[in-house]
Amino acid sequence: MDDTDTAILSHLQRDARLTNRELARKVGIAPSTCLERVRSLRARGVITGYHAAVQPRLLGRSLQALVFARLRPLSRDVIQGFETYLSELPEVVSVFVVSGDDDFIVHVAVPDIEHLHAFLMDRFSARREVVSFRSSVIYQQTSTRVMTPLSR
Repeated sequence: MDDTDTAILSHLQRDARLTNRELARKVGIAPSTCLERVRSLRARGVITGYHAAVQPRLLGRSLQALVFARLRPLSRDVIQGFETYLSELPEVVSVFVVSGDDDFIVHVAVPDIEHLHAFLMDRFSARREVVSFRSSVIYQQTSTRVMTPLSR
């Protein structure tokens, strides 16, 4: 990763719809060089895909929450099975396997508090490996849109 790669990533994270010609102009390199750089970033796994950012509220998901869960017994199979189960639920936005008091943090987006309660009762408490869970409603969210390498 050099400064040119970092600049390419920065621009693509802000607007992945840039044409190669526009991207090359913004970075200050030839379009052919830019195309090869982007291909290399994809081949190395730095760029993993392109997506459209959406507004959950406009999709009928006005309430977002984080659900913290503890599982027992802890084993690779139990963790992988629960992670797979969660990733298939339409309410789930992200799943994090973490260290500390909790084993999972699950980001969910639902229409309202009644749907959150039903989700917790029907999807979490129904799982026998879940020994406890708690939720926190998200009031505001700020995400970093551009991630660049940290200086060493």
